[in-house]
Amino acid sequence: MLQGCKVAIVTPMFDDGSLDLDALRALIDFHVSAGIDSIVIVGTSGESPTIDFDEHFLLIKTAVDHANGRVSLIAGTGANSTREAIELTAEAKVLGADACLLVTPYYNKPTQEGLYQHYAAVAAAVDIPQILYNVPGRTGCDLANDTALRLAAISNIVGIKDATGSIERGTDLILRAPKDFAIYSGDDATGLALMLLGGHGVISVTANVAPKLMHEMCVAARSGQISVACEINAKLFGLHQKLFVEANPIPVKWVLQQMGLIKSGIRLPMVTCSATHHDGLRAAMKAAGIN
Repeated sequence: MLQGCKVAIVTPMFDDGSLDLDALRALIDFHVSAGIDSIVIVGTSGESPTIDFDEHFLLIKTAVDHANGRVSLIAGTGANSTREAIELTAEAKVLGADACLLVTPYYNKPTQEGLYQHYAAVAAAVDIPQILYNVPGRTGCDLANDTALRLAAISNIVGIKDATGSIERGTDLILRAPKDFAIYSGDDATGLALMLLGGHGVISVTANVAPKLMHEMCVAARSGQISVACEINAKLFGLHQKLFVEANPIPVKWVLQQMGLIKSGIRLPMVTCSATHHDGLRAAMKAAGIN
């Protein structure tokens, strides 16, 4: 579970925004058959800000039940309220998740000591492997490396998803973290570079639409086949860029719809991808061999 390519899976929805659980099950099969190492359910790509608690638990249960041990299942359970994060994490454990991914508390801008106490409290309350998630571009809250490494001393805090896109910060984490503390890239464009520097894998948006290639790139990078990994990454690089021309998961949901894997549903305040980006996304799909 602690290495390789993990897909930050979208939440399929009908055109009216209601959950499409059959499409979710089909997506899970798609990723399992492609060799993906883990599925992350109800993360940023899963539209967690607009998913209510009942839906959150339903999505985790559906994913756990359908994956049925074929692939490890990581549940997004972060919140800007520590009590809510504990409640979500505790229920994810009951539902059978293998681990939890906890985004930094957003909007309320805690201090580094507040962040430490937040994560330490969740770890103490729920005995399940937990992965820190730092994405300051979305949360307005930056988990400093020193704080992350302080948290790494807690036994069930097992890794971090670093979505800063900073190779300098990622390298610093790799060099200073305990050997059993996993460093994942949460930024597809720099994911290969971080793995070649010693990172353990990626938690990927691109893997939603190109899971086999992303998996193969991670295998090549982790096994020292640098030229192979670079060749695969070159095919994927257009997707790494174009899937973020609008806020995630707007573009990736559009591509999945074009692939016939999901319907067009997305929840306000997110809207469907602007037509001005369609040609660029199609070109990126073609370069990656996606129909």
